[in-house]
Amino acid sequence: MQLIVAIIQDRDADAVIGALTGGGQRVTRIGTTGGLLQQGLSTLLIGIADEAVPGVIASIQARSRRRTMFMPLGVGTGDPTYALNEQVEVEIGGSTIFVFDVERFEQI
Repeated sequence: MQLIVAIIQDRDADAVIGALTGGGQRVTRIGTTGGLLQQGLSTLLIGIADEAVPGVIASIQARSRRRTMFMPLGVGTGDPTYALNEQVEVEIGGSTIFVFDVERFEQI
């Protein structure tokens, strides 16, 4: 048995969860925040059989993608004199996936 921990952008979470649950997979969603921009993320916990790992990862990859967005250059600097009208392009989104071996599983 394996535990997949997938960290995805909130805007992709519903599509990923819908695809997984539509295929009979159970998913636990935890709201998280992280990254440079401190944007909303969802951490998905998915317990599955070893042979199902590639299919679940493919489903996540197909529904979570990287995007580019523009943000003010001075966000987070704390210095109000810093030029907030200048924009920088940043890449966000995609998914970070960890797969762990599960030694023991109980459902009570």
